[in-house]
Amino acid sequence: MLPEAAQARKAIWNAINPHTGKRRLFEAFPEPLIENMNDNEMFVRFKVGSTFQVVGSDNFNSLVGSPPVGITFSEWALANPSAWAYLSPILAENGGWASFITTPRGSNHAKGMLDVVKGNVFHPQTNPRGWFSEVLSADVTKAIDAVSIEEQRDIYIGLFGKETADLLIDQEFFCSFAGALIGSYWGSEIAKAEREGRIGRAVDVNPAHPVHTAWDLGKAANNPIWCFQVIGGVPVIVDFYVPESEDIADWCKWLDAKGYHGNDYVPHDIMHPQWGTSRTRLQTLKDHGRKPKMVGIASFADGVNAGLQTIKLARFANNERVTDGIEGLKAFRREWDDDKKVFLSTPVKNWAEHYASAFRYLGLAWREAIVATIKPVENKETYQAMPDGSIRSNMTVKEAVDAMVRRRRARV
Repeated sequence: MLPEAAQARKAIWNAINPHTGKRRLFEAFPEPLIENMNDNEMFVRFKVGSTFQVVGSDNFNSLVGSPPVGITFSEWALANPSAWAYLSPILAENGGWASFITTPRGSNHAKGMLDVVKGNVFHPQTNPRGWFSEVLSADVTKAIDAVSIEEQRDIYIGLFGKETADLLIDQEFFCSFAGALIGSYWGSEIAKAEREGRIGRAVDVNPAHPVHTAWDLGKAANNPIWCFQVIGGVPVIVDFYVPESEDIADWCKWLDAKGYHGNDYVPHDIMHPQWGTSRTRLQTLKDHGRKPKMVGIASFADGVNAGLQTIKLARFANNERVTDGIEGLKAFRREWDDDKKVFLSTPVKNWAEHYASAFRYLGLAWREAIVATIKPVENKETYQAMPDGSIRSNMTVKEAVDAMVRRRRARV
């Protein structure tokens, strides 16, 4: 399993060994051993009955219910961590195994997993289900000499500047987890939020405030939903949900069961017909008692900035689903143009991009949720001070001033 199925097809399934001109797949598995192959599924069945398949973490749901006895996760730090959460029970049931191979990509799920398994070491008698872990830097393996590393450092300095170059060298050659994911849109702000203690806090849902949601409408695996409250003018991320089924009704049931009945902030493509029907998804959500509100149209850049500004303020609850969502925000990154040697303005299209899309809508919408929770005073003449310092009122300035004077006199 590689991070993406398309990447897996290119790197393994269709890969050619440049030294021999042979397809790597057949170097690993000589053709006389193969009973049949399915190119679409990247699947091989051998004459002895065993099978081999190449997959991507962006489509891990396709393996749920299948009985693999072993999975190798390649470039694990770039993969969707949910893949392991869903597939590990299958391996446990089968008495199977898993291996994880990766280069560090900042302090993300790969680092967290390594820290855990270091304390759960394999021993044939006392801990047969434990783990073996090993971190091998270039100065240990001697696979790349010091001169070549310094030459690469000079190239990185020309591309990214010295600070980023040093982080990259430490990451790529010396297995350092210190740097953020290079090209990440929000990695540094997420890291700052972690240092400030705003991530992983023991945050409970406050029943005095509604729980709103922000969606990136797509098929199930591509439709993550962020659940948030706005308390004291601050967004509080209380939950995160990635649907397993393609049925919107199931998504609504999950939210209803949690008691999340605030506004559902959705993109404008909610007006598109639901898959296989003539009804729009807006109608479907309303039929299920939800309260969809379309987020104002904004450019991708404005959405990214809204997400960035939100991360600077937000608090994130301490639960596994929110942690999964945060990994997606960390992994949301720009495409790299290897010919021009620059980062592009477009994001890498992978699992993390969907997590980030929903968060962009959250960033664009949460301030509206502040307004939605403000209750006007019991008077036909109303005025309300807003968090940004502005005044919302159905009165003229003179009427508002007169009303304030009357209320002060009444209190005296």
